[in-house]
Amino acid sequence: MAQKDFSNKLILGDNLTVLQSIPDKSVDLIYLDPPFFSNRTYEVIWGDDGEKRSFEDRFAGGIDHYISWLKIRVRQMHRILKDTGSIFLHCDWHASAEIKVDILNKIFGRNNLKNEIVWYYYNKFQGNINKLAANHDVIFWYSKSSNFVFNKQKEKRDEVVKQIKRVWDKENSKIVNAKDEDGRVQYIETDEKTLDDVWRISMLQPADKKERIGYPTQKPEMLLERIINMASNEGDVVLDPFVGGGTTVAIADRLNRKFIGIDQSVMAIKVTDLRLKKRQNMLFSQPYEVILPIFDLKKLQNQDGKEFEICQGYYSVQAIDKKGLSGIDKVKINVKQKKEK
Repeated sequence: MAQKDFSNKLILGDNLTVLQSIPDKSVDLIYLDPPFFSNRTYEVIWGDDGEKRSFEDRFAGGIDHYISWLKIRVRQMHRILKDTGSIFLHCDWHASAEIKVDILNKIFGRNNLKNEIVWYYYNKFQGNINKLAANHDVIFWYSKSSNFVFNKQKEKRDEVVKQIKRVWDKENSKIVNAKDEDGRVQYIETDEKTLDDVWRISMLQPADKKERIGYPTQKPEMLLERIINMASNEGDVVLDPFVGGGTTVAIADRLNRKFIGIDQSVMAIKVTDLRLKKRQNMLFSQPYEVILPIFDLKKLQNQDGKEFEICQGYYSVQAIDKKGLSGIDKVKINVKQKKEK
């Protein structure tokens, strides 16, 4: 299938299956915020069957199973990423060491680690704990090769500062201090600084009504703006295989990038769809397609003791194959209309 067939898509389904269908080297930037290895039931946000299955699968066999579950997906992401592309993997302390060593270093190569970005969310309430408060997440940035897209970013300082002016010395091919005709070092005043690897961005608060959509683990738009602006250009394809509340694809659309969003949760796709629809009358909004699974009777016949859900529109078709039996006539099928809230 041609690359254009995967531009501007919201796809409902297991991201491993969807990733396997995407052509080699067809994506410019990948941001993934997979469910953390925290074993907390609050990660089941929407409560639909697809999300519950994903949650249960991750913790079926402890940390080794979780790493295996994630690693097979990251291998597919490496395959579909262009040579000039980058991946940003968002995680917290529960599995960051294993993710870096056992997944990213082995698949992308330790020499392609560009930065270990620290997102410092200084306003998270921790309550009573008997250790230092955990007030940051980690975002691992790996490129696929040494030739990658990188656009330097600036951020505002809290106050204007005076600093040495730096210029490029063509003769010696390096940056040096700027000097006047008398050889004195020149200074400038600025309220900006070049972005470093510690990002001080507040978590979304109840007062952030304009940005909040009610998704508990929603990430601030500024976080995705920095990543997308820094590691891609207009017209590039941005992929989020755990689309969640849709922040990545919404920002990609706003920044004139193409996008692919994947999620196993029906509600995640629905909420993201509604979020993009609100942008359809805006100047730079792009047409997009929502792809839902097709009910395949042949696959149903071959199921062996597995329960699965197939969603099309607002209908959920749930099929349960009784282990040891074969043939579609021996499969129980329940159909229930899902009401919009």
